[in-house]
Amino acid sequence: MRGPDGKLYPTWHPPRARLPNGEWCTFGHEHGRDPRGSRLYGWRHEDHVSHKIEWQNDVPLERSLPGGGRRRTSVRCDFLVKIHQGTHSADAFGNNLHELIYAVRCSDGTALIATLLSAFGAPNQFVRACDKRTVIAAGPAFAQPASGGARLIPDASCVRRYLLVPAGRFSDFSRALYEDWLSANYLRTLGGRLLAYFDPHFAVFNPSRYASSDAPPELERSIATCWLTEAGDQRARGGACDAATRYGARTTPLPFDSPESPFDGTHREVYFNQTLVDNAGGPVHWWTDPFGGHARRQPFPGAIRQYLAPRSNRSWPTLESQAFGARRPYDAPGVHAPN
Repeated sequence: MRGPDGKLYPTWHPPRARLPNGEWCTFGHEHGRDPRGSRLYGWRHEDHVSHKIEWQNDVPLERSLPGGGRRRTSVRCDFLVKIHQGTHSADAFGNNLHELIYAVRCSDGTALIATLLSAFGAPNQFVRACDKRTVIAAGPAFAQPASGGARLIPDASCVRRYLLVPAGRFSDFSRALYEDWLSANYLRTLGGRLLAYFDPHFAVFNPSRYASSDAPPELERSIATCWLTEAGDQRARGGACDAATRYGARTTPLPFDSPESPFDGTHREVYFNQTLVDNAGGPVHWWTDPFGGHARRQPFPGAIRQYLAPRSNRSWPTLESQAFGARRPYDAPGVHAPN
């Protein structure tokens, strides 16, 4: 991709490519779904390393009904997101700020492209993923703003409870190692008026890391659990670990960055939830700080340009969450953690 400065920059690419001599070259990582199929592809620009893309065209929105249930509305939307979500290091144990690009365009005229540092919950802590309520302190390293979102990250207690099981049972990998980042994003004027709100969240079925039970927690490797045994022959059984150990035939643990490891962060899903745009009669471009605040109609130093359709969709009902991507894992030959 050629940038506005005339220089060439790396952009989305497949996990491997064929060289002119016919041989295959692997990059060792992937960036999610090829954005060229999205109707919003030509409407935005993207960065490169450690960023993941997901999109879905022509999504019929569904309203939540009192007492449960859902009903399809007449509005259909195209969605495209790009998130920086590393699930291979200890960074996210304490660091809650990660770049997010969120684009949506709907049949009723609602439209938004926002780029910001999204605060996934509070810094210096995360929530235990397998119970979704226990807060784990992760040290005082990050002095950053918080949000109403969260980072749900598995720890050793999740592994012991759901992965290490006795003979005759299968491990519950989806509860032991499932990771989910919930966002809550606001674009507000300098005076605090709300211009937009959106709250997608991002789940990973096979992260290459989990947190230890130490205080503060340390980095542990998901692949190592496949060779871990506790009292009473409690161990991982079935699924990804059967594949990794070749049903017990492989006695030496794989390194975390082996292309043979099934824990490489390539199996993900994105949840599209609420999108509010309240910009009736306003300009299509606002400039905000990196967190979506202090929005002004003119650029200012350090500002990021945001796009909002000059309309309001406050009449939209509360929408049901819709998830996409779980059935299209992005693993490919040569892909491995860190990814």
